[in-house]
Amino acid sequence: MAPIPKFAAALPPFLLAITLAAAQRIGTAIPEVHPKMATQLCTTSGGCVTRQTSLVTDALSRPFHAADNMAVPCATTPLNATLCPDAATCAQNCVLEGVEYGSIGVLTAGSAVTLRQYLFDGSEFKSVSPRLYLLAENDKNYEPLKLLNQELTFDVDVSKLGCGMNGALYLSEMDVSGARSDLNPAGAQYGTGYCDAQCFTVPFINGLPNLNSSGSCCNEMDIWEANSQATAYTPHTCSSPGSFLCDPAAGACNKTTGVCDKDGCGINAFGLGATSFYGPGLTVDTSRPFTVITQFLTADNTTSTPLIEIRRLYLQDNKLIPNTATTTNAAIQTLPGGFAGAITQDYCAARGAKDFTRLGGLEGMGQSLARGMVLVFSLWNSPGDFMSWLDGGSNGPCNATAGDPRDIVRMSPEVSVTFSNVRWGDVGVGHSFVGWLYPWL
Repeated sequence: MAPIPKFAAALPPFLLAITLAAAQRIGTAIPEVHPKMATQLCTTSGGCVTRQTSLVTDALSRPFHAADNMAVPCATTPLNATLCPDAATCAQNCVLEGVEYGSIGVLTAGSAVTLRQYLFDGSEFKSVSPRLYLLAENDKNYEPLKLLNQELTFDVDVSKLGCGMNGALYLSEMDVSGARSDLNPAGAQYGTGYCDAQCFTVPFINGLPNLNSSGSCCNEMDIWEANSQATAYTPHTCSSPGSFLCDPAAGACNKTTGVCDKDGCGINAFGLGATSFYGPGLTVDTSRPFTVITQFLTADNTTSTPLIEIRRLYLQDNKLIPNTATTTNAAIQTLPGGFAGAITQDYCAARGAKDFTRLGGLEGMGQSLARGMVLVFSLWNSPGDFMSWLDGGSNGPCNATAGDPRDIVRMSPEVSVTFSNVRWGDVGVGHSFVGWLYPWL
C-alpha cells in the first residue's frame, strides 16, 4: 500500500478510512464534469424524444497516478510492479482523476460535439486524439443502443478532415457499467471498460491492471470511419457476447485464428470502384455537412428474426441518397439478386470475409445489436500506415504519403470533425423521409 498522504495523517480513524477508500480510487485533484450532448430516441408512436445524455473520455486518456504522487503514472507498459503487483493492491495505490475536456480537444454545444486532433500548447501543436463514449441520462452508465431492426442517424461535417485522418463513430459491446466493481468503483463515469474487435492489449482492462498481457475483446460495429476523401462502414464479429479477454499465449488474440474478426466485412464505395460517389463536390459532397443513416434490417421487420442487411443512406440538400451500388468487383457484380450497395451475408461471402462468417456473420452481429452496444466517437491518425487502408491505394484518392501525421500537423493542424443530431430508433422516424422514399417499410 502507498504511504498515507500528509493531509490525511491527522484525520480521525473513521474519516481516514473513508478518505483513503475514495481518494485512492477516484481522484479529487481534477473534477470530472461530463460535457453534455443531447441525443434523441425515435419511435413510431412517440416521435423523437430528446435525451439529456453526455460524453465521457476513456480512462487511459486522463491522469491516472500513484495515490501519493501525481507525477508517478499508473498506466505504464510494463506495469509498475511496486504499485500494481496484483489487482487489489493496484486499486489501493492508484487514483483515476477527472479531465478538463477542452484540454483533450473536445467541445460540445447542444446536440453537437467537435473533436480536434491537435492543440497548440504555446510553442507547438500536440496530438490529443480524443475518444469519447455516450453516457445515459443518469450520468453513471453508458447508454446501451439496441439497434436490431432499428436505424442510427447523425449529421457530420468532415470538410476539415483530409487524407490520413479518421473521424469515427462506432459501436462497441462494452459493459454498460464500465465493468464497475469493488476494485473499479469509477466505472463508466470515468470511461473504463473499453473493448473492440481488435482485442488491443492495454495496461488496464475493465479498470483493472492487465497482468498477463490479455487482449480486450468484444463485437464492434464501425458505423462511420471517414475523412473528406473516403469512408467505410464495417461490422466485426467475435466468438462470445459482451466484453471478454483473449489469451495471446494461446493464439486467441491473433488475426487469423483468433476470437474476433479484425478485418470485418465492410463497404468502401471508392474501394468497390465508385470513385465519383463520395468526396468534395461529388454525389455526397463532403465539403459541406450531410446526414448519415444506417439501418439494421431483419427479414420480417421485427426483432424476432436475424439481421439480414446493413443498409446505408445519406441525406443532403433535402435529398435522400442511397449508398451507391456501382462496383467494378466481378464477384459482387454477380451476387444472387444483384448488389444494392448494402452489406449482406452473400456480399460478405463474395468479399471472402471468412473470419466474419466463422465468428457469427450478420446473424452474430445482429445478436450483439439486440443486446445493446455503446456509441463511441473518436478522431485519430496513424503514423504506422498513414490510414491508407481507408483512403489510399485502391481504397481512396490519397497518395502513399498524404496521410503522414508529420505532414498533417505541419500543413493542416486545425483538423477537426463535428458530429451532431444523433438519433436512433424505429426505421424512418429519425428524419422526415418515410412514405414513398421507404418503399420497403
